[in-house]
Amino acid sequence: MRIVEIKEQPVPISSSIRNAYIDFSKMNVSVVAIITDVIKNGKPVIGYGFNSNGRYAQSGIIHSRMIPRIMAKKPEDYLTDDGTNLDPFKLWKIMMTDEKPGGHGERSVAVGTIDMAIWDAVAKIEEKPLYRLLSERYGDGHPDDKVFVYAAGGYYQPGKDDTMLQNELKGYLALGYSVVKMKIGNSLEEDKRRIEAALEVVPSGKHLAVDANGRLNLEQAIAYGEMLAPYDLFWYEEAGDPLDFELQHELGKHYHNTMATGENLFSMQDARNLIRYGGMDPERDYLQFDCALSYGLVEYMRTLKMLKENGWSSRRCIPHGGHQMSLNIAAGLGLGGNESYPGIFEPFGGFADDIAIEDGYVAMPQVPGIGFETKAKLMKVLEGVAES
Repeated sequence: MRIVEIKEQPVPISSSIRNAYIDFSKMNVSVVAIITDVIKNGKPVIGYGFNSNGRYAQSGIIHSRMIPRIMAKKPEDYLTDDGTNLDPFKLWKIMMTDEKPGGHGERSVAVGTIDMAIWDAVAKIEEKPLYRLLSERYGDGHPDDKVFVYAAGGYYQPGKDDTMLQNELKGYLALGYSVVKMKIGNSLEEDKRRIEAALEVVPSGKHLAVDANGRLNLEQAIAYGEMLAPYDLFWYEEAGDPLDFELQHELGKHYHNTMATGENLFSMQDARNLIRYGGMDPERDYLQFDCALSYGLVEYMRTLKMLKENGWSSRRCIPHGGHQMSLNIAAGLGLGGNESYPGIFEPFGGFADDIAIEDGYVAMPQVPGIGFETKAKLMKVLEGVAES
């Protein structure tokens, strides 16, 4: 068997929403299709991948470095030893050939996008849902058949008042989510009002998370923490710059409720520095590393190994991104849950069309691969890239 072709195309996910740091009016993502010569059900097996929202399409890196490196290799260089499937670890090394350590910001997204497509193809060739394959190969053989998911929304938007925010959050609860998240970071006064409006429609503070998207300096982060503490929220997310581990550590001395961060750390080494120097509590806090932005599942497994060595359970990981790849990792490798974007960043956000959210959990689709085929609108986009 062999890889016949790898295609990439940027696809818009533009929206009028914004967080405290960026707006999404010109946002796009890379979509990758890896076409193999393996035939299943009369069609070639194609693995699909895309990067998470918040980082732009990585067409340049993918076309100039990653695809040429893979396509220049002979099949025996990237197949399993028995030649029956793709080897994600060999392919990862090929993509990272002649790349210096460090500088993870954009390259890690390009690799993560292709890595997702590789794993989709691997599971399809094995004719298994990816989460079951992961559990059998790298987990305990007993995957989770359902995963905790929370609804991420509450964005700033032109003309959006507190009533509209309340209606949005009530809509998520009506869909079956038990925890909802909203953005903060514009101003303390404005956000205090918005949070109290949100608390009028959710069951309690433990059902509401807030996310500052790294907007705050230390003084502001502490002030927000003092404002948030009485509400006893589900978590206070990414108060300051993701690489300012001293800020995170100092904030932990003042804010003693649950915190979350890590979605903008793109390597095992950066994740390790957060654990070493960020003052995060393995019994209280959550980590949000996103495989699609951080060199893919190959690197994510190194991060999980590092966490275990440092006394962290994989259940304290709830990845950013709201995509089905992280959902499979959560179910197969025992993470604590996954983010969800109901109605946002379509068609990439959300899960299988025919599986409802129940009491904050979503069941896993029983189809080979990551499960993209269970999302009709998403498949139309993915197949369009493969056929282009």
